[in-house]
Amino acid sequence: MAEGEKLIPINIEDEMKSAYIDYSMSVIVSRALPDVRDGMKPVHRRVLYGMHELGVRSNSAHKKSARIVGEVLGKYHPHGDTSVYDAMVRMAQEWSLRYMLVDGQGNFGSIDGDSPAAMRYTEARMRKISEDMLSDIDKETVDHQLNFDDTLQEPTVLPTRVPGLLINGASGIAVGMATNMPPHNISEVIDGTIAYIENHEIEIDELMQHVKAPDFPTGGVIYGYEGVKEAFHTGRGRIVMRGKANFEEINGRECIVVTEIPYQVNKANMIKKTADLVNDKKIDGISNIRDESDRNGMRIVYILKRDAIPNIVLNMLYKYTELQSSFSVNNIALVKGRPRLLNLKEMIHYFVEHRHEVVTRRTEYLLRKAEERAHILEGLIIASDNIDEVIALIRASSNAEEAREKLMETFELSEIQAKAIVEMRLRQLTGLEQDKLRSEYEELMATIEDYKDILDKKERRMQIIKEELEEIKSKYGDERRSVIEYAGGDVSITDLIADEKVVITISHAGYIKRTSLTEYKKQNRGGVGQKASATRNEDFLEHLFVGTNHQYMLFFTQKGKCFWMRVFEIPEGSRTSKGRAIQNLINIEQDDKVKAFICTQDLKDEDYINNHYVIMATKKGQVKKTPLEQYSRPRTNGINAITIKEDDELLEAKLTNGESQVMLAVKSGKAIRFEEEKTRPMGRNASGVRGITLGHKDDEVIGMIAIEDAETEILVVSENGYGKRSSIEDYRITNRGGKGVKTINVTEKTGNLVAIKNVTDSDDLMIINKSGIAIRMAVEDLRVMGRATQGVRLIKVREDDAIAAVAKVMHDEDDVDENGDVIEGDMPEPENGTTLDNSDADTDNNE
Repeated sequence: MAEGEKLIPINIEDEMKSAYIDYSMSVIVSRALPDVRDGMKPVHRRVLYGMHELGVRSNSAHKKSARIVGEVLGKYHPHGDTSVYDAMVRMAQEWSLRYMLVDGQGNFGSIDGDSPAAMRYTEARMRKISEDMLSDIDKETVDHQLNFDDTLQEPTVLPTRVPGLLINGASGIAVGMATNMPPHNISEVIDGTIAYIENHEIEIDELMQHVKAPDFPTGGVIYGYEGVKEAFHTGRGRIVMRGKANFEEINGRECIVVTEIPYQVNKANMIKKTADLVNDKKIDGISNIRDESDRNGMRIVYILKRDAIPNIVLNMLYKYTELQSSFSVNNIALVKGRPRLLNLKEMIHYFVEHRHEVVTRRTEYLLRKAEERAHILEGLIIASDNIDEVIALIRASSNAEEAREKLMETFELSEIQAKAIVEMRLRQLTGLEQDKLRSEYEELMATIEDYKDILDKKERRMQIIKEELEEIKSKYGDERRSVIEYAGGDVSITDLIADEKVVITISHAGYIKRTSLTEYKKQNRGGVGQKASATRNEDFLEHLFVGTNHQYMLFFTQKGKCFWMRVFEIPEGSRTSKGRAIQNLINIEQDDKVKAFICTQDLKDEDYINNHYVIMATKKGQVKKTPLEQYSRPRTNGINAITIKEDDELLEAKLTNGESQVMLAVKSGKAIRFEEEKTRPMGRNASGVRGITLGHKDDEVIGMIAIEDAETEILVVSENGYGKRSSIEDYRITNRGGKGVKTINVTEKTGNLVAIKNVTDSDDLMIINKSGIAIRMAVEDLRVMGRATQGVRLIKVREDDAIAAVAKVMHDEDDVDENGDVIEGDMPEPENGTTLDNSDADTDNNE
């Protein structure tokens, strides 16, 4: 060890603690976090101040970036040149800053993530808005501190007239904390600030009427308002952003065209990742992606496959790519040198406080300068009043020092005044100049009074702040770029599935599937039909109905339980596939069986569920009515829908609006018609009341329909393929519980009654045999006959076969092509949401 040196033992833990705390405080205070007053981090402040000192204003020529970086580096920012240049580049990128602070010339990078050219190639100068951030800096408005080598002074904050933190936001990672602040629209921010100045007690919700939401430089859509609300109220929140997309037809192909993308998304990366997802089959429906962006704006074109549904593909893009991304707001800024989490009102408050201090200090500076000038003018006026004496006195003096002292003694002047008189020019002795002196002095005294008044009255200072803000708004105010979609939320699975019409079929053994309605063909009456489904041995199709993907399905079992499902959750199958066992989809008991289905609209819609009822019928003729509201809270193990008595089972469930008439038909060919209101609403566990009295012990109910339209006609079908339609008027309204009237003449030729429907001329019938043969025909081909006839043959039924299911779908001649194929699902939207129809479970509220 050298002479005079000694070792001091130090605990390494204490040393590490103090060194790390020093380091982290340095990062927090002088590197990573913006100041709440001007919204700048030290590096940005130094870049602007360096440009100001160099005189690179918005109206001067551009200067080489290397020259500016060198200035900042050598005088104020002793870190790497890249840190300075990168900061300056970002201030010149229109996709990075909502209001750019630097006017760049040359290659300053691109939204695709291309790097800017080296600083020796690019040039820059300040923008007008930056000058407003630095205005009055030479009027002692802000504190200065020594630079790194104590040779120069640099400002600790800019005296900005522009609310920099709010309009451009900031992001930075310090030690143990980070900040991520979104940019806002300057017009909105200034309106909000003025509202705050006028009423300091203003609530955040009232401020939000002015500052509606962040406004990103890249535009896009703010999807959902909850995150914005949270961020404004607490300083933290998650704002969901979406690209702006629209649909176009280009060369006969449907395309999605994106013209704006979310903030901070790299366009090239987004397109590449989307292409990868398309190649990996994660996103369907896109055949090609083209980036047609140019100097006039952004344009990304997703060319769709011919069968793709644009809305669904767009929702897939939102869900799986950066076309929808989120901005996590974390408003941490330095307040009096300490990091703090700030809400909207606090950020405005600190900005106004800063402006107030700047205006006060500026006025004090101007007052001091005015008073100094007035003091000199007083001396000059005295001199001009006694000009001959003054001249004689000066001529008699041997030097300037002596002249000053004599003047001070003779006219009781201060040293400053005497010096000014000695240095007076001869031209100031003219009469005109003397008048000028007097008028300047009078004006100055008025100005001094005004400055004193400003310093005395806070409301005047606030008025000045308001006027300056209004001026900034008129200079830089512009329209919002980001559109706010208040109703947005997370992309739900329903957004990714087309709400198209589907046929749902269920076989006798409990296999279920959904098939697009377009797969079925239309045939003339009496045809043999076409193969509808590949059923298992000894199995046959028993239920068929039409619904839409987004509807809710309620399954009712013969034991009286109810299960809940969305239509799109039913596995999709082709017309010839057998589907999936219902047992695998819902938790149904082994010895139970699904007997009825209802498709409803949104079960979370209070009005809808409180104004609709489920009417159920059992094989033994019991009926029961329960409000739909009772079924809107499903459980995975099902809920009780009706208590079933011994030897009975649930047969049918219908959705009604409380004003329908109910018709029940029995196997022996009789039917009864009564008003729905004759059955009062009951709870889920009740067992119901008598609907029809059966003729003999082997008789049973085969169907129930709900009638809401007097125009409807009744269609009945027997098991051997005979059927007819009769007028509703043929069935008189009776009390419930009676034996009913004859609805078809049951003979050996016709076989027992198997189905009852309510139909109109605009319906098609879908009839399926137990052997799986299906036929589709128009109801208008059947003439209306009397109630007691045996009807006409609808379908040829082989001796060993029988009809399994009868359902109806709406028909429209325009939707069938020349081959007889249905081009589009034919079911119009029902008024109360049910579109399903089947032999054992039939909801007829679509009239």
